[in-house]
Amino acid sequence: QLFQEGKEIAARRVDRSLRPDQDAAVLHLLAGANTVVCKVVNSGGPAGFFWRGTETAELAGDVMAAALPTEMLSQPLRDRFELGWRMSRSPRYREAAAALKATETKVAAIESTVPLTMVMKEMPTERETFVLSRGAYDQPDKKRKVTRAIPAALGALPADAPVNRLGLGEWLMSAENPLTARVTVNRFWELFFGVGIVKTTEDFGQQGDWPSHPELLDWLAVEFRESGWDMRHMLRLMVTSSTYKQASTIRTELRERDPENRLLASFPRRRLTAEQIRDQSLYVSGLLVEKVGGPSVKSYQPEGLWQEVAMPQSNTRVYEQGMGEDLWRRSLYTYWKRASPPPSLLTFDAPTREFCTIRRNATSTPLQALVLWNDEQYVEAARVLAQRTLSEEGDDTSRLRTMFRRCTSRTPEADELSTLNAGLARFRERFQAAPDDAESMLKRGQSPRAAGIAAPELAAWTMLASTMINLYESSTQH
Repeated sequence: QLFQEGKEIAARRVDRSLRPDQDAAVLHLLAGANTVVCKVVNSGGPAGFFWRGTETAELAGDVMAAALPTEMLSQPLRDRFELGWRMSRSPRYREAAAALKATETKVAAIESTVPLTMVMKEMPTERETFVLSRGAYDQPDKKRKVTRAIPAALGALPADAPVNRLGLGEWLMSAENPLTARVTVNRFWELFFGVGIVKTTEDFGQQGDWPSHPELLDWLAVEFRESGWDMRHMLRLMVTSSTYKQASTIRTELRERDPENRLLASFPRRRLTAEQIRDQSLYVSGLLVEKVGGPSVKSYQPEGLWQEVAMPQSNTRVYEQGMGEDLWRRSLYTYWKRASPPPSLLTFDAPTREFCTIRRNATSTPLQALVLWNDEQYVEAARVLAQRTLSEEGDDTSRLRTMFRRCTSRTPEADELSTLNAGLARFRERFQAAPDDAESMLKRGQSPRAAGIAAPELAAWTMLASTMINLYESSTQH
């Protein structure tokens, strides 16, 4: 039975099972609020009840709010009525709404792919903080309360600065704080000269080194700040300086006086970083994929390393090596598992990334030569460099000269060229006598092998290319 305002307007007396859309009734609604009551009597068996209201075209959806008395129209109902009216009466509004919804869907899809990171947020009420007794976090001295401030030796926050992270940021970039500019230009200097004016770039305190050129550091810091913190200006200033333009030849009379070249009487030689060495080898061979952006990639790595350190349930337990371009992307995009970093990069002193590292120490070990001679990435690069060289016109001498210049940025001397020619002859003899060895070596890597070059010939040139990639001059900035 269906009642409206206490009067029965529809009824059906029948025994039947549950099924949707078995009865329909038409309601003539009155102005204002309407009370509708439905009564169902169960005659045995499963019971249930549901209803679905349908509206006429004239009063569809939220437009029905217009039938309510004015005093019953709250602001949310008025907003719903206006929206319903526009959607039902304005085709142009519907088109605009559909376009907006489509754009919002695209934006939501893009935002869903953006990684999230944790950020700090100010607490509504500042937490009380006390001096810790002997540094123990669970033994605060309640009699010695401390508040936010900067070390007294470094001045004070500006009077109008908020006492929070924003105020600290304003002070860090103010003229009253000398550290920000000094630390930054010192890192710029280390970028170009291998060692900062202050050698301990990570420590400007009492435990750190004294600057080798204090007045220069002061001048650079002031110049950086007064230029409007213009990084490009500072970098251009350094690379156009007379100090940067010096030759790297070390003069005999300065070896004893300045063995570490802290006075910069010549340009300091320094080995390239692990990433630079790998990228340079790919570049000279022509393999380097210089595409910008995209997800991390997994290049060559010895099998089984991840299984040794991963938990059984880890989603990075098995290393799945990439294919095609993934193998030759810049080292910047190499996938990094902190528990098992890429071993070839670690060999060249790349940090493990388990903690922040400001300065890398450079070492020289036999393992580094072993990597350049035998790692699949470098063997493949040497083969492709050999293929690239053999595809060019010229005799052996001109090709060796071209390959040497690609790797070292200079033309070989006469005695060096003679040594390279002799080495090429020995490798040719070696692989012509053992063609299976040549085939075995040339199978390394996934890049396609050039057609029309005999395996012994290509293997001989590959060994020469590997030799040049392994040269001191190829891995050293000088």
